[in-house]
Amino acid sequence: MFHIRSQKYKKKLMVSKKNCIFAQKCNYYVKILFLTYHGFEESSGISKKMLAQIKGLRQNGHEVHVCYYDFAADGSRCRYVDGQIICNYGRGKWASLLQRMDYRCVETYCKQHRIELVYVRCFMNASPFTIRLFKQIRKNGIKALMEVPTFPYDGEFSSLPFKYRAEHIFDKLFRRRLSSYMDAIVTFSDAREIFGQRTIRISNGVDFDSLPLHMSSVNCHEEPELHLIGVAEVHPWHGFDRLLTGLGEYYQQGGTQSVVFHIVGGIEDYMMRDFLSIITRYQIKDKVVFHGKLYGDSLDEVFNQCQFAIGSLARHRSGITSIKTLKNREYAARGIPFIYSEYDSDFEGQPYVIKASPDESPINIQSIVDFMAHFDMKPFEIRTTIESLSWKNQMQIVMESVAN
Repeated sequence: MFHIRSQKYKKKLMVSKKNCIFAQKCNYYVKILFLTYHGFEESSGISKKMLAQIKGLRQNGHEVHVCYYDFAADGSRCRYVDGQIICNYGRGKWASLLQRMDYRCVETYCKQHRIELVYVRCFMNASPFTIRLFKQIRKNGIKALMEVPTFPYDGEFSSLPFKYRAEHIFDKLFRRRLSSYMDAIVTFSDAREIFGQRTIRISNGVDFDSLPLHMSSVNCHEEPELHLIGVAEVHPWHGFDRLLTGLGEYYQQGGTQSVVFHIVGGIEDYMMRDFLSIITRYQIKDKVVFHGKLYGDSLDEVFNQCQFAIGSLARHRSGITSIKTLKNREYAARGIPFIYSEYDSDFEGQPYVIKASPDESPINIQSIVDFMAHFDMKPFEIRTTIESLSWKNQMQIVMESVAN
């Protein structure tokens, strides 16, 4: 469960007078409810992305209200809009169930506040209860868009613990019907149809204001040590085990330059056991640093220790060959070169990218060492290549598509 950790994040959810005035100056604006089934957390990339999408919609002149679920100070489970409670479900097990079943407060809010569009970030939330909500929303003449952040995602669950696989089975039973009550599905894939519904295809965007340019504390042409960074809520499809195995093979085969891998983000226990097994087998404990979850200045400091970044290296494990991941864009926005294995049309052939093969082979660390020995692009030059990928531009594509 995500929680709002600071007043700063709560303030970001509010609609400012400046935004409303700007909206009135536009030829049109839409009253939007941005709906998520959890709260916000400063260290969460998902939270940062949603806040950036909300900002992008407002930059385009729309009035956006944010509906989310969180805990009150007394432990009650509540649904909020812009920091105000619209439903208090109480405490205990029944409240936990009720918040997954009762969405009448959302429907009532939309009617009372004349919401014109509901944008919902939906993943594993298909149920008879969400179906009822969007059926009623459609009856009230309100449009609805559902964002499916990863597609296809069925393959992601084969290696996950049972509780996730059970949720996936439940989702599969209802997702097609839920999609039938949407006006479109927003996707970062190339799919033209998802669950029988038309798609709006965009790229993951970037909030340039929140991502400082990379300022490496060392020069990889002069220093004997190369530092790699991988940032993720780590899952099997990130393929960090491929990088760790490659690092072990590099040293086993006599690699001379010191290479250190920094992993930033949460790691499930079963994956950590696998990682530690690889580290022990190759005796590279001093070459791998686990930082846990970081954000803000602490995250920037680790980035500035490193010269090269690690994207997803195993999307093939979940049956995905083409995807536009948020992480690739964040690396490019910071201006740090990186590696990934899927097909990403925004980065194919870029001079600051190394493409890994989409298979189970260990990552060739020597190839990264050789690449960085001759790499001389400046961070601002890398960022310049993705100026069109701002969230303002990407959310404008969404709004233009739904208006047609």
